Amino acid sequence: MTPGAGAAGQAARVEPREAPAGATIPLSVPEIAGNEWRYIKDCLDSGWVSSVGAFVERFEAEFAARLGAAHAVATINGTAALHVALRTVGLRPEDEVVMPSFTFIAPANAVRYAGAWPVFVDAEPETWQMDPARVVHFLERQCLWTGSGLCNRATGRRIGALLPVHVLGHPVDLAPILAVAERYGLPVVEDVAESLGARYHGQPVGRLGQIACFSFNGNKVMTTGGGGMLVTDDPTLAEQARYLTTTARDDALEGVHGTVGYNYRLTNIQAAMGCAQLERLDALLAAKRRIAARYREALAGLSGVQAMPEADWAESAFWLYSIRLDEEAAGLGSRELRARLARAGIETRTFWQPLHLSPAHSSAPCLGGAVAERLHREILSLPCSCGLTPADQDRVIAALREALGA
Repeated sequence: MTPGAGAAGQAARVEPREAPAGATIPLSVPEIAGNEWRYIKDCLDSGWVSSVGAFVERFEAEFAARLGAAHAVATINGTAALHVALRTVGLRPEDEVVMPSFTFIAPANAVRYAGAWPVFVDAEPETWQMDPARVVHFLERQCLWTGSGLCNRATGRRIGALLPVHVLGHPVDLAPILAVAERYGLPVVEDVAESLGARYHGQPVGRLGQIACFSFNGNKVMTTGGGGMLVTDDPTLAEQARYLTTTARDDALEGVHGTVGYNYRLTNIQAAMGCAQLERLDALLAAKRRIAARYREALAGLSGVQAMPEADWAESAFWLYSIRLDEEAAGLGSRELRARLARAGIETRTFWQPLHLSPAHSSAPCLGGAVAERLHREILSLPCSCGLTPADQDRVIAALREALGA
């Protein structure tokens, strides 16, 4: 099937729908306007509603084809995908995983589920992504070879994997990270939960490491309500992922399980929704880029406001369109701006607490952290649902300009 075409000839463009007068403009809600009802009804009519059914295999095959990958394995959510991916690449208990501090908590939790430990890396200020120079410096200067592999000098623990997270729709600058990973034989697990559709030097993110993980939560560019996907070209990793996500079942008839596995498979109903959403992915991504371009143009010149970045080597998916606010130049901080916009009926969101400050991961080391802390103070995400109308976006822009005294 041609990506974006749809089984029933869906429109190639998202048609915006204006919020009712006086209603709150939400941050990011799903765009359900294709074959979702039809495909889910097929599940209900046939009775195939759980983790077995034709839509699961179809969704995996079509998603892999969309990415140009050999294999895809659907999971119940993105965190489950990360947990299984880390196990398949050989992560051991007490290993360390190098990952960003400036991201959602899910990848750090997945590392701990595997019995391993995160090593947090600061962001770089230009694109807000994990700083590749710090990753390289850590591996080359703060680690050493031992009988068990490359180990952190400070903790003595083995480095088990690198986990770059493409944050807010923008790719990480992966070339230095991939090069140092190859030098030391370290697997790279890409977290693409927020960046489906983004490109790095023309290549789709999720195709650059050994395995990649995606999320289809309700606020993502495309959604299955919940759900995730592992993508890889390695048949061994794919087979192991499929085995672990289906409770490591060796004999279905006798109920024999060879190891501790997980009940992580996606349901047929969710996969049906995923197939419908995938048919319109090109239109959804185009809508995100239109919204981003309009914000960038409208907010240009506002004192203290930096538009969401896009490096010249990147094509961002603009998952959550975010601005960076210099409190001194703008005259107010991101929290006060969030409160003023809320009073105007506009939902916004500040970024998650940097993980090196999280009580849940307080014992994990961090390389730097000052940039992540500043970004946390300054970033605010604006309404950017794929169905956001020009009129509603105008309302957001006007409220933002008024709040900033422009």
